[in-house]
Amino acid sequence: MNNKEVLDKIKGGLIVSCQALKTEPLYDSYIMSKMAWAAYLGGAVGIRANTVVDILAIKEKVDLPVIGIIKEEYDDSDVYITPTVKEVDELVNIGCEIIAVDATNRLRPGNVTFTDFFKEIRAKYPNQLFMADTSCFDEGALAAELGCDIIGTTMAGYTPYTKGTPLPDYTLMERYVQELDKPVIAEGGIWSPSELKRAIDIGVYCAVVGTAITRPMDITKRFVKALED
Repeated sequence: MNNKEVLDKIKGGLIVSCQALKTEPLYDSYIMSKMAWAAYLGGAVGIRANTVVDILAIKEKVDLPVIGIIKEEYDDSDVYITPTVKEVDELVNIGCEIIAVDATNRLRPGNVTFTDFFKEIRAKYPNQLFMADTSCFDEGALAAELGCDIIGTTMAGYTPYTKGTPLPDYTLMERYVQELDKPVIAEGGIWSPSELKRAIDIGVYCAVVGTAITRPMDITKRFVKALED
């Protein structure tokens, strides 16, 4: 698929995030590929996934566009979603249709700003679709100005300066849709079909749902908490 075909494929649909961290019971590339297959059979238009091994396993199982990320922690930065050019290189090499990067205003490893980082990866990969994972409007506006192809609300509530933001962040979605001339992906805190529908009705290009579909431990905790409350 070329970039236009990828964007056409995901427009108006649901992208399912299939991820498990090392600390979670479902941490296994085979399991993530099965999760992606189940999402595909359920009508998902794309998959968001973490790590090279998981993405390769998923691509063997389903023929859907993948938003690829690599979560990597560095001692000198709080940025962990595709934080350096090294991770971008790895995702490009395995053919991720879209690569998502942290686009917050926090410094990346080596005290690199998002502006300098994105200019470098855009120059290196001019035809790659990049999604900016942002937490507030100023970050999205900068990402759009720099040439990011897609603006996401992924990090809303997850940076120190947006902590406590009600999720899903419909206010941020609305500003992006109204003020930025870029496809907007709603991501973060969508737990129900009605919340998903509200995001789409705002005018976002498509939406990502992860925990509510593919993380049974967290889903179980929500039900147990309801009993405790």
